[in-house]
Amino acid sequence: MLPSKPFLLALGLAAALPAAAQKLDYPIQAVPFTQVKLTDSFWLPRLKTNTDVTIPASFARCESTSRVKNFEMAAAHQGKFATTFPFDDTDIYKTIEGASYSLSVYPDAKLSAYLDELIAKVGAAQEPDGYLYTARTIDPAHPHPWAGPERWSKERELSHELYNAGHLYESAVAHYEATGKKTLLNIALKNADLVCSVFGPGKRSVAPGHEIVEMGLVKLYRVTGQRKYLDEAKFFLDARGQYKGYDPKSPDTWKNGSYWQDDKPVAAQTEAEGHAVRAEYLYSAMADVAALTGDKQLLAAVDTIWNNMVAKKFYVTGGTGAVPGGERFGANYELPNTTAYNETCASVADVFWNERMFQLHGDSKYIDVMEKVLYNGLISGVGLDGKSFFYSNAMQIKSSASFPQTEPARAGWFECSCCPTNLARLMPALPGYVYAERGRALYANLFVSGKANLTVNKQKVELTQENNYPWDGGLKFTVDPAKSTADFDLLVRIPGWARNEAMPSNLYTFEQPSAERATIKINGKAVDYQLKNGYAVLPRKWHKHDVVEVNLPLEVRRVHANPLVKDDLGKVALQRGPVIYCAEWQDNNGKTSNIVVPAGTQFASSYQPGLLHGVETLTATVPVVLVGANGTSVSTTPRTLVAIPYYAWANRGRGEMTVWFPEKLTDLDLLSQPATAAADVTVQK
Repeated sequence: MLPSKPFLLALGLAAALPAAAQKLDYPIQAVPFTQVKLTDSFWLPRLKTNTDVTIPASFARCESTSRVKNFEMAAAHQGKFATTFPFDDTDIYKTIEGASYSLSVYPDAKLSAYLDELIAKVGAAQEPDGYLYTARTIDPAHPHPWAGPERWSKERELSHELYNAGHLYESAVAHYEATGKKTLLNIALKNADLVCSVFGPGKRSVAPGHEIVEMGLVKLYRVTGQRKYLDEAKFFLDARGQYKGYDPKSPDTWKNGSYWQDDKPVAAQTEAEGHAVRAEYLYSAMADVAALTGDKQLLAAVDTIWNNMVAKKFYVTGGTGAVPGGERFGANYELPNTTAYNETCASVADVFWNERMFQLHGDSKYIDVMEKVLYNGLISGVGLDGKSFFYSNAMQIKSSASFPQTEPARAGWFECSCCPTNLARLMPALPGYVYAERGRALYANLFVSGKANLTVNKQKVELTQENNYPWDGGLKFTVDPAKSTADFDLLVRIPGWARNEAMPSNLYTFEQPSAERATIKINGKAVDYQLKNGYAVLPRKWHKHDVVEVNLPLEVRRVHANPLVKDDLGKVALQRGPVIYCAEWQDNNGKTSNIVVPAGTQFASSYQPGLLHGVETLTATVPVVLVGANGTSVSTTPRTLVAIPYYAWANRGRGEMTVWFPEKLTDLDLLSQPATAAADVTVQK
């Protein structure tokens, strides 16, 4: 999360910027996660699992897979790089970041001591001038094949030297802010000073091949107040589209530069393109730099790119990056289901980006998109056990000899294990996405039970939120000013799904509008409210124990995709509140690819406390397709469809799953049958 204001280091490390220079920033500031204590029945168990299971497992796997050993060998300048990728260093940095956030909320002397030991190993691996990259330092004469013969020589394509640096910077800031220790921060600053001495106007220029150094430099700027780090971030943004070695006419995304978002200057880019994680880190940095410098061209570009993504390149579950080859965005409306990629890291990056877009503009549509990601495409990436993961998040799994499953099962670790460690660092920071402030306005963005200590319009206020979201639409906010009254505006987000808007674009729409409207009571009395940018604006002189009750209509909604999304033509998805549903083999007689959900199907919802750690299920009687024993006849029979939240699939073993259901039996996709049988198929009802 972005800190609410520059957090300057102790004397001697940095001087504050001039007052005038510090005025440029996001107009809306997030309430830091350390000021929001959760009691939530949905998110708190997940955060505790992250602290108790995910982070320790990540450190253990960094040890067992020799990621830690790489730092030890780099310090000794002997041995052979022991893992696969030159960016494996970042798994340690990201897990330190997550552990640091966790320490801020759950002090743990043993964990803190372990971090001190690990940071000492990182520091020992750093070269005297600040360079830190184990894939070269272990044996400079024989560096990793992706690293190139000299420092930075393959940074555009393969080396990930600056990518490693970016994760180091973000980790260092998190550790410093959590513990007050400068051990990792000093390592990061030494490296950043080297980067600033090598890259810049009149020096070496490159568009970093895998973005994130730009975001990391911005965080160093915030924590130190040193303008050079912000300038360096902007320099790396401006370096894009300057390289002359690409073939602009090549359809190959590597050869035309679009894979790296390097085919055009950033201010001229209009579409979400290339590798999705790299792209969304870039767009997050563009938002940062636009906010901190007032660059209007950069702001216009990132706005345009966001509109392209949510209107043409976004899965109904919040996933991004449709194409496995290159882990990248596809063409407009290219959103296949059986081959959907949807890397978990892309969902993490999407949360970062949408929070920044909200802080720029104050429109609820960005939080609506973030909420879709959080409750669906993001947490689908981690198993309920906290230590099994998906790298990519499928939209449909079919079982047959002719169509092998794309996801055999959740895995504890991957050769490229960026996703588990990315989740480890995002989860503890989640409370920092709940509230935001601007002047006299307090934004309630996410509906997560807990207590927040705030300063709004220069007045101290305690705000308690109670709900059973996302299963129940009843929200309760209790306002307790430190003094007898507090004068401010409470802005409660009324989600798009509660305003008949499936997406802030025409990419997805609800089949039928709902007549239900969100209602609000203050101290038991119904109030009319003004809706502005998706927020119910409640201006008031608040007194102790004032209670705001919001009721969001929770109905099962049928979702249709834009007709230009060819893979979803004639199909329907199911949504209740922010949660997208799927059918899984376990609940549906071992198969989901034979389910039809006709128009007019009525669904019932029911909370199942013993299922998948407690979920609301949807049930309906629908026709399912049966193939005769000889493979030459087809019939349908009524059967109960059970749908579970998409995020919970694949926690009970391997089998079929689908998000999109055909509404009519118009095309038989009998993947399990021999091709020769298709000629004699007859349909029986």
